[in-house]
Amino acid sequence: MRGKQAPRREILPDPKYHNLLVSKLVNCIMTCGKKNVAQTVVYDAFDLMQEKSKQDPLELFDRALKNTMPSLEVKSRRVGGANYQVPIPVRGERRALLAFRWLITAARTKKGRRMADKLADELLAAANNEGDAVRKKTDVQRMAEANRAFAHFAKR
Repeated sequence: MRGKQAPRREILPDPKYHNLLVSKLVNCIMTCGKKNVAQTVVYDAFDLMQEKSKQDPLELFDRALKNTMPSLEVKSRRVGGANYQVPIPVRGERRALLAFRWLITAARTKKGRRMADKLADELLAAANNEGDAVRKKTDVQRMAEANRAFAHFAKR
């Protein structure tokens, strides 16, 4: 790696809920630097979640995140001419990033409605331990469990 590693930027909490994870979700949804559009999408999705489930949207959001965060993932390692899928534990920040990525891609793959509706449906499904993002998490976990025999190749 050349040069210095870029320093971590300080992310401010979002203006409506004063929550750091919500502002990270807004930043993940944002495309082309349009933060107002991304905030509108997230806040509309939270309002829809409130209407549909009659529960606090932040609690549902936290539960959805908890259900989609992986604890193990596989990383490809080359050992002696062969590639092995080595299971490694996922760091905390990467766990949240993967959960956001899976939730957003699951919402974006659904067609025909606006993004706030699709995101609200995916978050509600993830809070109930179902949906595409939770399925992706279980696939990753299952892959890590299947390759547990190669765990000794992980760097110590």
